[in-house]
Amino acid sequence: MVQFYDPLYHCFTFPDYQLVPTLEEYSYWVALKVSDKVPFSGLEPIPKPSTIAATLHLETSLIKANLTTKGGLLCLPTKFLFQKASTFSKLASSDGFDSILALLIYGLVFFPNLDNFVDINAIKIFLSKNPVPTLLADKYHSIHHRTHKEGGVITCCAPLLYKWFTSHLPQSYLSIANLEKIPCSERILAVWYNAAYNTGEIIDSYGEYPNIPLLGTRGGISYNPTLARCQFGYPMKTKPDYLSSTNDFYLDQEDSSGKREKFVRAWHTILKKDRNQLGKKSNATHESYTQGVIDRAAKYKMPYNPQRLTSSTIPSSSLPIPFETKEKFQDQLTEVELERNTWKRRYQEAELEIETLKGKLEQHDNMLLTQNIRLIEKDDLLQHKDDLLRQDANMKRKHLYLFAGPHPDFQ
Repeated sequence: MVQFYDPLYHCFTFPDYQLVPTLEEYSYWVALKVSDKVPFSGLEPIPKPSTIAATLHLETSLIKANLTTKGGLLCLPTKFLFQKASTFSKLASSDGFDSILALLIYGLVFFPNLDNFVDINAIKIFLSKNPVPTLLADKYHSIHHRTHKEGGVITCCAPLLYKWFTSHLPQSYLSIANLEKIPCSERILAVWYNAAYNTGEIIDSYGEYPNIPLLGTRGGISYNPTLARCQFGYPMKTKPDYLSSTNDFYLDQEDSSGKREKFVRAWHTILKKDRNQLGKKSNATHESYTQGVIDRAAKYKMPYNPQRLTSSTIPSSSLPIPFETKEKFQDQLTEVELERNTWKRRYQEAELEIETLKGKLEQHDNMLLTQNIRLIEKDDLLQHKDDLLRQDANMKRKHLYLFAGPHPDFQ
């Protein structure tokens, strides 16, 4: 799966679609909500042995005695934790057993680092009760770093990544068979869209970032939820080149520009979008987006040979699907004809509406023309009145001049 990773957009790019692991999806599989508080950053103080002991229902002296340093980190041996879990089980102490079992899952499954040890980072995340952002961060960070180095081991929770990916695929033969009944324009969404992730609200960005900066156990990386619209049932309208996305990435030991502190500050301001901002749900995947993904896959030489399509040959939502039988082709042809007739009817209705609006516009123009003519006539009348007033004033001045005093010839 890693060979389909796109290092620029931090997503998985397939022939005509991009798939993006999101906070909402990981939250669903872990069955824990994403807290609004700042997740694990590595800047937190080391928890006191008494705090760890109280959470695990153990004595503080036992924690102090078993804390050890491995790989530069404080750790608890898994052997010690297994022994204590076994003791709690024999005593039928569910609180103590469940707490230690949960910590072991955090240290060995969610955030594996050192063999046979649960390190202090896993303990911090366990105490924070907000593991989802860190789980997603480690997934992106590990795959991105491996891709950048062109090799290496993926050090994230691989079972969770696998579970997330397979959740977007048809779950049974029946599901695959039912796809034949779905119009071609809707098949892609039928495969990738999972209604279980529909929370009604999507985390869109944090702080000054146009996307989501994630803090992991080894560094930070951003991901772009704008690319995940179809996964929540909303249409993709724009090709990736014009989406608001950034490709921030850093390693803790190489963070000379202080990106970790910037990521932490960003988490104090959260921006979510609901149906009002995201618009109406739709099965459509627009042509410009599909062509943009195809071009992206070709540029990065993804391990398949996508058919090179031009904008004039791309369907409105997805790549063409071959037909195995004449009957299937005929069924699809019927669906296309129905769709064509629907669009033809809508076009005719739109034309009629345009003609109606043209008529109203023409009436409006005629009314404006009539009003302009009346204004011109009024201006002419006013001008004529002004001329008459001026003539009258001149006559009055002449009369006043004539009768102002005796004529010199009569003196």
